[in-house]
Amino acid sequence: MISWRNPLSDAFVCGCYRVTMDRLETSARLMIVSDLDHTMVDHHDPENLSLLRFNALWESSYRHDSLLVFSTGRSPTLYKQLRKEKPMLSPDITIMSVGTEITYGVSMVPDEGWVEVLNQRWDRNIVVEETSKFPELKLQSETEQRPHKVSFYVDKDNAQEVTKALSEKLANRGLDVKIIYSGGMDLDILPQGAGKGQALAYLLQKFKEEGKPPKNTLVCGDSGNDAELFSIPEVHGVMVSNAQEELLQWHAENAKNIPKIIHASERCAGGIIQAIGHFGLGPNTSPRDVAETADSHLEDAGPAHEVVKFNLFYERWRRAEVEHCETYIASLKASCHPAGSFVHPSGVEQRLHESISAMKKIYGDRQGKQYRVWVDRVLPSKISSDTWLVKFVKWELLGEEQQSCICTAVLTFEVVNGLHLYTWAHLHETWSEGSGAKDNGMWLL
Repeated sequence: MISWRNPLSDAFVCGCYRVTMDRLETSARLMIVSDLDHTMVDHHDPENLSLLRFNALWESSYRHDSLLVFSTGRSPTLYKQLRKEKPMLSPDITIMSVGTEITYGVSMVPDEGWVEVLNQRWDRNIVVEETSKFPELKLQSETEQRPHKVSFYVDKDNAQEVTKALSEKLANRGLDVKIIYSGGMDLDILPQGAGKGQALAYLLQKFKEEGKPPKNTLVCGDSGNDAELFSIPEVHGVMVSNAQEELLQWHAENAKNIPKIIHASERCAGGIIQAIGHFGLGPNTSPRDVAETADSHLEDAGPAHEVVKFNLFYERWRRAEVEHCETYIASLKASCHPAGSFVHPSGVEQRLHESISAMKKIYGDRQGKQYRVWVDRVLPSKISSDTWLVKFVKWELLGEEQQSCICTAVLTFEVVNGLHLYTWAHLHETWSEGSGAKDNGMWLL
């Protein structure tokens, strides 16, 4: 029997947990818990279109009142490497190493309460000793060996036999372990209390103790180590269209007639967006799926949507995916206060209208190139009856190089004929740590 101590007893972790939760005044409207490789991230999509579609939807419609959780089999080392390679958002919570590590926020502060749970009936030295007796097991890289996870490669033909024999040997040594085979090659040995499902159950219990259980939870996966996520009561689940045989087989044997679990017809993040719509969990039209017009406005569109739309247009302009016409420039200027100011990451300050006029010179300069713009951690705060302060991180990807800056914007708004019209009054950008354009003229807005 696994006992879970009160997570709020650890002051340091509690502080990080509080930062994550306190930005939400009530329960999260939606909590998405998603695997990364071949679920959120499509490694067969060099343009990362489905991921970018999800990013735009999440930041425009969900970030302010919902929670994003990444649940991955990757170790912290490989997780951080993936973040350098793909246009990923920053999750509120990260579950790594097949559910054996839980961290909070951008700083990725570990949950020590979860560590204590996993220490019960676990001895890593015994696991290493017993597995060394199986020549079929090939140890994975050192980065994938974690305090509560020992990982191997094993041929598919040997997996079932090895798993059964190894489980018996470890039980005879007094250990209570869980052996997970996934991806047709990966074999992970964990404490019995570990795993993606148990980690999620632990988090849900914390939210319940806080009186803030998510109103809806959507779990998303593609492989065998995601099966536990779908076993948590009351959650909605989506197996993306490219889900592997092992997960589909688990579904057929255990959850075939459960309407809250679907097999999407779209790949990866596209399947997640599809599930949001299927279950009626909230908006499911990404701003990237909306054609650009010079005067496009939405009813009840918030300031986060305005920030996403502004930066998406900037990308499309440089990729020559919108028409090169004065109407767009005039529309952009109309959305900025005549005296509105822009502070470039280099420290140079000028009028917003001047920066927009300068966009004429860079139209189509990224055409045919792998160039993308996305925003992350878009958090609006209303500072007066008609004014919003919006903080966010803007990213640009050109080829394999990523640059980012920390942004603060002041937007005023008015409602005209039911439409929320926003005016940019100020935009201030500062280079993120490790970023900085070689040519400041190429980072225009």
